[in-house]
Amino acid sequence: MSAANAANALEGIQIWNGHTALGASTVRWSGDNIVSVEPADAAAEFSEYSIIPGLVDTHVHLGAYAGQRKVDWSSWPLITPTEERVFHIAANAQRAARAGVTTLRDLAGDERQLAVARVFNEGIQQGPRIVVNGQVGMTAGHGDLFIPPHYPHRDPVADSPDECRKRVREWARAGADGVKIYTSGGVLSMGDKVGWRNQTNAEISTTVDEAHALGMLVAAHTHTEIGVEIALDHGVDSLEHGTGIVESHFARLLERNIPVAPTLMINDVIAEGRVDVSAEAQEKAQGVVEERNRNFTAAGQAGVRFVLGTDANGVFVQFGDQLEEVRLMKEMFGWTAERALIAATSDAADAIRMGSTVGTIAPSFGADFVVIKGRPWEQLDTLRPENIVAVVSRGAVISGALPGRSAPQSF
Repeated sequence: MSAANAANALEGIQIWNGHTALGASTVRWSGDNIVSVEPADAAAEFSEYSIIPGLVDTHVHLGAYAGQRKVDWSSWPLITPTEERVFHIAANAQRAARAGVTTLRDLAGDERQLAVARVFNEGIQQGPRIVVNGQVGMTAGHGDLFIPPHYPHRDPVADSPDECRKRVREWARAGADGVKIYTSGGVLSMGDKVGWRNQTNAEISTTVDEAHALGMLVAAHTHTEIGVEIALDHGVDSLEHGTGIVESHFARLLERNIPVAPTLMINDVIAEGRVDVSAEAQEKAQGVVEERNRNFTAAGQAGVRFVLGTDANGVFVQFGDQLEEVRLMKEMFGWTAERALIAATSDAADAIRMGSTVGTIAPSFGADFVVIKGRPWEQLDTLRPENIVAVVSRGAVISGALPGRSAPQSF
């Protein structure tokens, strides 16, 4: 083995590959490519450590303030120049990667997130993989009501089938990977109700049709039973939050294998008042949590496809809290540790069309993985930030140090 190849190898370490435990193994990688994964001596030097794939969070928002000052989360994006916000997006993404979350899908991203994704993809800066969905929402809808009513500078909305079709085409032109729609109101939007209808059937149908025609996935935000039904009726590709799921939905969800991002922690945090939010938002979150708790356990046990999706934005859910979210999913759905870890790695990757690139440790996959103390697929409680020894993203050690190596400079 050449010196260069030896530098990109871990020999005799326990590997869980995103699907199953391989036992003591040797993994070799070259740049952003896993070259080989082979059995190794079980009595290896690094027996206390293990390797798991980098986590995949299918629902984040990278555009919030990333610094140390206390700022108002709702007004900061409105008063901060675009050029400055790009740096915060990159910093939030890098913070997530250092915590072992090496792929993120920003739902309701825009040209800023797309720019950061390109910079990372081209190696201009080190950073995780970012997938971006642009929003197609209505005037006075959930996506629109994060901006005060009389504030003049607003993101585009779509209020007819033709406008929806054009908005999807604009996102395709910009390079977005998919679109996000709304079939209910939301928790943190200002002045709406969770049960509000968002867009007409004709508008939603047109959006989904055009997105699919252009090869884009459609993620549907929904918190209500009727919102879930509308989303399923129109053939969306994922449910976001999905707190209105009831038993009558199970068959269709299972038949189509629709992924659902449950966003457990953020609703708990807001409902319990652990963060500074309005009374309106707290009340809405309490209703959402009550609805969710009635139905989610049965949905999980029925086999509904829940995947890691946190709504992390650095304010209500921190980048790195994804590890706690995985434990919450295990408890909510009555899963084994391994089932929860699959939902956060290989299955989450597959849900966003990244399943042939990340979420699995195998030859020809990208070199994204976490070296950790313990065996998280056996004892999920070991999946904690303090147990992370090193994070490898796109083949580079971006946090910590590989066992037996000195720590490189991280971003």
